[in-house]
Amino acid sequence: MNAVALASYHLLPPWARNVAASVRGMQLRQWRYGPETDQLVQSAWERESWSVDRWNRWQQEQLAEVLHRAATTVPYYSEYWQARRRAGDKTSWEYLENWPVLDKNAVRENPEAFVARDRDMSDLFHDHTSGTSGKPLNLFFSRTSVRGWYALMEARGRGWFGLTRHDRWAIFGGQLVVAQKKRTPPFWVWNAGLNQLYCSSYHLAPDLIPSYAKALAQYKVKYLLGYTSSLYAIASVALQHGIDLPEMRVVLTNAEPVFAHQRDAIARAFRCQVAETYGMAEIVTGASECQHGTLHSWPELGCVEIVNEEDRTGDLVCTSLLNRDMPLIRYRIGDRVQRASPGRACDCGRCLPEFGTVQGRADDVVYTTDGRAVGRLDPVFKSSLPIHEAQIIQETYTRIRLRIVPVSGYSEHTGAILAARIRERLGDVQVDVELVAEIERTSAGKFRAVICNISESREWR
Repeated sequence: MNAVALASYHLLPPWARNVAASVRGMQLRQWRYGPETDQLVQSAWERESWSVDRWNRWQQEQLAEVLHRAATTVPYYSEYWQARRRAGDKTSWEYLENWPVLDKNAVRENPEAFVARDRDMSDLFHDHTSGTSGKPLNLFFSRTSVRGWYALMEARGRGWFGLTRHDRWAIFGGQLVVAQKKRTPPFWVWNAGLNQLYCSSYHLAPDLIPSYAKALAQYKVKYLLGYTSSLYAIASVALQHGIDLPEMRVVLTNAEPVFAHQRDAIARAFRCQVAETYGMAEIVTGASECQHGTLHSWPELGCVEIVNEEDRTGDLVCTSLLNRDMPLIRYRIGDRVQRASPGRACDCGRCLPEFGTVQGRADDVVYTTDGRAVGRLDPVFKSSLPIHEAQIIQETYTRIRLRIVPVSGYSEHTGAILAARIRERLGDVQVDVELVAEIERTSAGKFRAVICNISESREWR
């Protein structure tokens, strides 16, 4: 939505915003779901019993088709391989390891170059995301790819918990559903096309949480999906002030890691299980937690590699299998992942591989003076400390800025405890504690718990 359209939308009364959202929802529903959806869901469930060998064979067959299509019909890749041939390089594009790692900037600069020549751009679904960097990323998908993705979400996001797309749900995402300056409800819009209550992630001030609780009850919402930080903001305030939130069937977190203290608060506030999901707009990989807490990979989406690995943790690199009209080959996601332990069987009985632990974005890893990369710092915030949320910013190798949103009961001793925990993990560093009224979200409404500002200077280390 452009700026003029967005400004006009925000001038509409609530009922008219609901109509506008519902019309858009009906358009999206036609793209996402069709007469084949139920069969796609059933097929996804059947594949969950496949052995590791069968999955490997299936992925290799799909990968061969994707690499052939990319090398022969996608301008960016066909030009790359032609240039290698002219230089006398006889390396075969039939082997994935012969392809270079692809960074996001190449896709940002010329997204059309990654779309197969035999596809009409007007027939494709156009999606765009700013990500944490704020730089737009334009993506294109066929109807087949879109429906394949949402069938997997239906099977393994909702379906594992006895839910379907026909159940009422609420989402806390990055869309600006009401103007940021607005201080009176509603801070949400009802999208009848998707049975969805879209809630603002930009209005989660403590004094506004009771209005969200009433809306979730009024619209008879059965489950939630959203940014971990948004769901935790509601849960923590509700628990602290005794606000009664409606019981949910499940709360699905996405877009941000879920730390143990956040999972605990959300589960207690909504009296249900919290299940983490992992994915991205490019849909080159994905994963979701089952009822037993295992994060299972979705192998239909793409082939996964972990590169620059150290202590079983490295950069996530993926190759599209589902989207063959804009295939991304050896695409660097920007996240760091700890490799899952091999051979562990899940009590749920599904044979889907375990995804591993998402450590956070590569830019969210902090570095020590002795060369260590430290990914998960959530243990710093464990235990019931009087803080609403906090953010760790690495300014230099020896200086950390700790931004804290305090609540009642906070004292200098609280900040000293957190600073000591940071030093226990990073060594002899200076920790500057900064109390703030709120911590800014990214342009997409996401919360960044850790920010590293030394990415360029660490190249020589």
